[in-house]
Amino acid sequence: MAEYDPNTALLVVDVQNDFADPAGSLSVSGGEEVVLVANREIERALDAGALVVYTQDWHPESTPHFQKDGGIWPVHCVQGTWGADFHPDLKVVGEIVRKGTGGEDGYSGFTVRNPRSDEVEGTALESILRARGVERLVVMGLATDYCVKETALDGAAKGFDTVVLLEGIRAVNLRPGDGDRALDEVKRAGVDVE
Repeated sequence: MAEYDPNTALLVVDVQNDFADPAGSLSVSGGEEVVLVANREIERALDAGALVVYTQDWHPESTPHFQKDGGIWPVHCVQGTWGADFHPDLKVVGEIVRKGTGGEDGYSGFTVRNPRSDEVEGTALESILRARGVERLVVMGLATDYCVKETALDGAAKGFDTVVLLEGIRAVNLRPGDGDRALDEVKRAGVDVE
């Protein structure tokens, strides 16, 4: 079980209807199961004085991220829609970092990438964490093989002691085994998986 203190942040990654609800446009198998784990961990984090930060995909209607506009993904998490909303059972009591707002790929909570130019820009996440003196990250949410993996890798690369909470993640698995490969990759980068 993850440990929390005032120098720790719980990052709840993209627990949104399009990913966590079976009716979502990019529903992750078992995604709804993450909500109960998230709520338990949010309570534990807050009780210990830790910071809780949520990431939220927040795409415009048209973006090179979507298949219809040349990308690889079905339309999902469009700004202001049901699909972009956090799962209704998720307890939301902290900072929210939105990503992909200008049509970028927003896999990591720390960065977004222009799919045409490959230019990478930071989000507000690192400055939020640094301002609170955070040294350790507990990462959970959706999906293991994309946004959880990229957020954990970036966190470790930026010098945060980073843990992925195995009970609180689920994978897309476009190719069988993608989730397991993602966990192997984060472990190689020095991220703990608990």
